[in-house]
This record gives sequence, C-alpha cells and structure tokens, in this order.
Amino acid sequence: MSTENKKYVWQMIKEAITDLGGKSSNTDIRDWILKRYPGTNFNTIQCQIIVCTVNHTSRIYYPENHRPRIANSQYDFLYRPERSKVELYDPSVHGLWEIYEDDNGMLGVRQTTDGNAKNTYDVELNDIPEKLPVSGFAQEFHLRDFLAKNLNVIEEGLQLYSDDNDNDGVEYPTGIGRIDILAVDNKGDFVVVELKVEKCPDSASGQIMRYVNWVKKNIAKDKNVRGYLIGKHISDKIKYSLMETKNIILKEYELKITLKDVETL
Repeated sequence: MSTENKKYVWQMIKEAITDLGGKSSNTDIRDWILKRYPGTNFNTIQCQIIVCTVNHTSRIYYPENHRPRIANSQYDFLYRPERSKVELYDPSVHGLWEIYEDDNGMLGVRQTTDGNAKNTYDVELNDIPEKLPVSGFAQEFHLRDFLAKNLNVIEEGLQLYSDDNDNDGVEYPTGIGRIDILAVDNKGDFVVVELKVEKCPDSASGQIMRYVNWVKKNIAKDKNVRGYLIGKHISDKIKYSLMETKNIILKEYELKITLKDVETL
C-alpha cells in the first residue's frame, strides 16, 4: 500500500477542500475523496467533516473533540458559513473558535474575541451531570448526550450517522419526529436508538418500530436497519409487543458511582 493510501480521512478532507479552491459543499468533498481514494467509508467522511469544522455544534460528540481547547489543532481547519457548505478556516476572517467547558462541566462551541468568550451555542454535554440522582439521569438529553459521546457503551464499532444535508445522528430529523440517536455499525448498517430516561411507556415499542421502518424506506437503500430501545425500566408489555421483532434489542441502563482517594497536598 502506498503512503498516500495510508492517509487519515481528515487529511483527505483537507486535501480535497484545498484542491477545490478553499470552498466547497460537503457532497463535493465526499465525491472528490471517493474518486481519489476508492473504498473510503462514506459515513466516516461525513462525520470527519463535522469533527474538523470549528463552528459545528455537534463536533463535541466525537472523540477528537472530547476535551476543551482553542481551535488550532490538526482537526480545526474547516468553517461552516451555511448548512452543507464549508470553507478553509481562517481565524482572521472567521474569528477564533474554541471548544470550552462551563462551570458545570458541560462542553460547548463558541467564538472568542480579545479573550472574552462570546457564547454562540448552548450545546449541553456531560458524562454525568453534577446534580444527577444516583438512580438515573436527570433529563433525557443527559442520557442521549452521554451515549452519543460513548457509542461503544451500546455496541462496539458504532459511529454517528451524518447525511449530505449536514444532519448528524443526534436528534436526527425525519418526517415523523426526531430519532434520539441514528448510528451506523462497522458494516454500514443502520442502528436506531430510542431513549427513555425513566420507565419506557407502552407507546415506545411503536415509536422505535416507526423510526426503524422510516430509515428502511428513506435512507437505508440496501443496508439493514435495527434498533435499540433503552430505558430505566422495560415493562413486560413492551417485551410482549416486541417479542417477535428480531431486529429490536431492549436495554435497561443503570448508573454506578465509584470513589477514588485524592492525595492531600
């Protein structure tokens, strides 16, 4: 294999946007890469564009961006002027951006000017909220954001889905509502995740099936679609409802707290 073929996908994206004149659509970048690097994973390209876009609200869901930092790393070279469009990031033109952590330990994306934080997005993300009850997550978005950031907890090899319209897999929009998490596995098959922070209501079984069938009809093409229904408690009614449905997996979550010693000064 040549050295060129060993490039990371983010390096391919940087090469593509440069060759395309510094401005492009997500679709043109994807097509450029697939033409020159056949076999590159389609969804990985879409996700890595988000990873490398300094003002994209969802970049914090990816491992490269799980820590606060100024946008000056190798993953900070794109800026999104509008949906599905990107251009090379220039701090002198677009301002200086950063991934920051607020006083509650929540990550966000913002622009800084002369050292003063300008908060442009209110994306809340934290593994375990500070005032979280031991028995469960305080709000459904806490559970959603934790799992979106740690997809391996659901299944090894999952990554968030991202489409040509710049929609990513967190609160993915459909014609029948928003999917909590839409992911793809290492085979490219789709995985729909429906979450309930407390006991799953009976209607949850119909909801997960609607979303799975919507994905099958509208975006899956020749790929398989399966789902996870995750809640604090799964009732027997739901178990009976989905008993013959082989492509839906039921999961109950629980929280565990561990303590570690801290050395005194």
